[in-house]
Amino acid sequence: MPAKTEKELTEAQRNLWLKAVTAIELRNLGYAISLLQEILKQEPQFLTGRQLLRRTEVTRSKSAKKSFFYISTASITVMKAQRQIKNDPKHAVEMLEKALEKEPYNRQANLVLKEAALAAGWPEIGVFALRTLLEENPRDVKVLHELGRLYRQLGDHDQEVEIYNQITAINPLDAQALRLGKDASAHGSMKRGGWTQAESYRDLIKDKEIAISLEQQSRMRLTGESLDRQIAETYALHQAEPANIDLARRLGALNEQKEDFEAAIGWYEYAANLTKGADAGLVRKASDLKIKSLEREIAAHEEFLSSHDPANELYGKRSEQLKTAKSKRAEIVIADALERVARNPTDLQLRFELGENLFNAGRFREALPELQRARQNPHARPKAMNLLGCCYNELEMLDLAVKQLEDVSKEILSMDATKKEIVYNLGLVYERMGEQEKSLACMKQIYEVDYGYKDVARRVESSYARNISGV
Repeated sequence: MPAKTEKELTEAQRNLWLKAVTAIELRNLGYAISLLQEILKQEPQFLTGRQLLRRTEVTRSKSAKKSFFYISTASITVMKAQRQIKNDPKHAVEMLEKALEKEPYNRQANLVLKEAALAAGWPEIGVFALRTLLEENPRDVKVLHELGRLYRQLGDHDQEVEIYNQITAINPLDAQALRLGKDASAHGSMKRGGWTQAESYRDLIKDKEIAISLEQQSRMRLTGESLDRQIAETYALHQAEPANIDLARRLGALNEQKEDFEAAIGWYEYAANLTKGADAGLVRKASDLKIKSLEREIAAHEEFLSSHDPANELYGKRSEQLKTAKSKRAEIVIADALERVARNPTDLQLRFELGENLFNAGRFREALPELQRARQNPHARPKAMNLLGCCYNELEMLDLAVKQLEDVSKEILSMDATKKEIVYNLGLVYERMGEQEKSLACMKQIYEVDYGYKDVARRVESSYARNISGV
């Protein structure tokens, strides 16, 4: 059963939701938690609400001072919930939320939440519980394996492949992850191509010798003449079987190895057309290569411009070509983001990516509604609010920019990479407003923890130099 979205809430529940979001922005975290718990009690499948609840609990737990006499009671609640799973899994989920209120990263509580959610028929909440544990420790291989198995049960082979790739990156010798990752990749290809009835991948190719040859080729990194020979041989096979998706895919991969991106893009698009768009991986591959080709072109133009004088007769032409290439890259990225949002309009992470791409393309007004919606995603919220502040800054709405950046800065306790960027951007806005002392205070916050961040050192040290010279 799919998770519920904000649109599916009742009017009363939406009012509670808006109050909760406002309470979080006002840093009234306890009140926000109680509101979100009430919403989930009424509509437990509202996944975005559960995500925001957990993010709020994490924020509060990090800022709260632990009492010396604090004794965790989570284990008792977890045991009681375990006993409830068989008879009333929905009530077990509700009980576990109480345990997670003060200990959002409690390992046992999250693992039991996953079991209770699956028993209740809410697999998305099971995934969320495991993702919460990985948020605290992304290298927890046991939890990663658990998540991989869950994605397999759900038939989400693309996510399954991603999880097993993470495991093998942590432990390249994990034979089980290697095997399961290959299986997931094969299942994903079969599912996308509509071949789920085939007994095996080889049965999808009439000539078994071709199948074996393709398997062997896929393990080799070819160069020079051997690469050209494989392209020629595969193309000959393609002419005999023009509707064979694997041959078209292979021609795309071989031309990509040759770094003939134009040919590779053509073959990947041809293969995608054979699947009638069912294989999103092929569509994405063609799009990624277009971007890669443009990035190579952009790098070449930038290198030329950085090493030549503006008086050079080609300087103006190369500047225009650079501008055109960047514009094309932005169009492809935005079109891809728009397509993904159209397929999953309630996915707030995709909304953030679209807003980010619109911002990078200088389309600030269009980025605003996407980033405003993305704020509701607890994982994307800090970056979304940072970009919102930057959008307001670009649109000369400086008071709105300050409010957005100040609010999100308060939500992040440690001076990590995201907070540095936010505080730096806030300093730039203050500078535009003529608030030099506030701007300098922002720069000093960063200077104290990261001397080498952007031009912070120059800004801070020059302020002291001005004071000395003025004495």
